[in-house]
Amino acid sequence: MIKKMSPSESDFDIPAKNCYRMVILGSTKVGKTAIVSRFLNGRFDEQYTPTIEDFHRKLYSIKGDVYQLDILDTSGNHPFPAMRRLSILTGDVFILVFSLDNRDSFQEVQRLKRQIYETKSCLKNKIKENIDVPLVICGNKGDREFYREVQQEEIEQLVAGDDKCAYFEISAKRNENVDKMFQTLFTLAKLPHEMSPDLHRKVSVQYCDMLHRKSLKNKKLKDIGEAYGVVTPCARRPSVHSDLMYIKEKAIGGGQGKDKERCVIS
Repeated sequence: MIKKMSPSESDFDIPAKNCYRMVILGSTKVGKTAIVSRFLNGRFDEQYTPTIEDFHRKLYSIKGDVYQLDILDTSGNHPFPAMRRLSILTGDVFILVFSLDNRDSFQEVQRLKRQIYETKSCLKNKIKENIDVPLVICGNKGDREFYREVQQEEIEQLVAGDDKCAYFEISAKRNENVDKMFQTLFTLAKLPHEMSPDLHRKVSVQYCDMLHRKSLKNKKLKDIGEAYGVVTPCARRPSVHSDLMYIKEKAIGGGQGKDKERCVIS
């Protein structure tokens, strides 16, 4: 899932149980990167640039506790099926995106949802643990309602009976329902709702580090209730080897000893 290192090497000293990966999947030109951009910096870029694979990292200080969220913005072409499977195996929360004006992209989301559950089920059988898959399906480009090709009834059938799956119609362009979608995703994953972009203060890396160090010395700061978030510059995706080792360790050890490890800040 997430590259780890010993506590002495990590300045932020984030427990592994507070490290998560969010994976965004969907066809090309459905707005995956636009949603990520809204999440990270509140901006929307009109110019389309095809995504191969983008990796981002965001750190949070919430009531004195520090969290790490890795964001994997995947390619819609998925030229390497093995890499897609690896992204699913190492993901903790998922956003599946289709365009309301493109039926093919909705059918791809249907396939992706099945693939996620099938892939996670294989891992569940190996580690003998229950694996929840918090997942939100997004019908993007709500601003193009006139060109709509996917009807509400079809979408309701896709999410019916799944209490770990929610659906939102959003517009990344107009920033409609985006924050609400993230709030719901984090609630499904039992993560702090302050991780949503509209519920925390954006600060610099240096300020976030200072705040956390201060909170460790003064436990009263845990009661302040204010949340802080920072996008780490030049974040590097953990290597394929690191991801494979994580899966191997999880399958062999059933996740034992996870709390003793720490996340890398790179």
